[in-house]
Amino acid sequence: MFKIRLQSLLRRWFIAGLLVWLPLGATFLVVRVLAGVLDTSLILVPTDWRPAIPGIGILLSLLLILLTGALAANFIGRRALGWGESLLNRIPLVRSVYGGIKKLTETVFSENSTAFRQPILIQYPRKGIWSIAFVTSEPAGEIQEKTEHTVLTCFVPTTPNPTSGFIVMVPRAEVTWLEMSVEDAMRLIISLGVVAPDVIAKKDPLAAIDPPPIAATPAADPTGGTEDDRAR
Repeated sequence: MFKIRLQSLLRRWFIAGLLVWLPLGATFLVVRVLAGVLDTSLILVPTDWRPAIPGIGILLSLLLILLTGALAANFIGRRALGWGESLLNRIPLVRSVYGGIKKLTETVFSENSTAFRQPILIQYPRKGIWSIAFVTSEPAGEIQEKTEHTVLTCFVPTTPNPTSGFIVMVPRAEVTWLEMSVEDAMRLIISLGVVAPDVIAKKDPLAAIDPPPIAATPAADPTGGTEDDRAR
């Protein structure tokens, strides 16, 4: 008996420890990778001028991004970037890669873009099986002309790695729109469905029905008798 209770206690402690260290470890790895990528901006600084301060490369990367944005926001900067893009567009392989990535970033990070702004439910890979997806765009031109219905371009991410997935064209009428946020949907996908978003219970307007009518009581007889007495 004591051995069973000890095993149960150790198992509970072990799971509690995993719940603490797994999120911390995953967060540390992600931050470390991002910091390593941002820290590579020090290669722009001559070796003799590189300060031996941890994290200075991250600050340099952020400063470089801000300066590039400030340059691209004015007229002279736009002209210079346009001239540089025209040179890149003359190189066959670079033109395809740069053009696709630039179009993707403009679509995703644009303030007026609707890409990846709304999680949805679609029946994929067959009828009766539901999958979480994200609306990326509403295609135009040949795709809409050759389909019977108005379709939406949807991205179905894989789990636990949502950076890969499938692109499907779904009729708008068959899309179920979700009220959860994009962060909640991504958390659900990455956690293999374990971490479900909080659901706010809503009252069904059809549930509020009128109370049943109160049965009418028989009217009192002025003579003091009941209907059965009068019948007798």
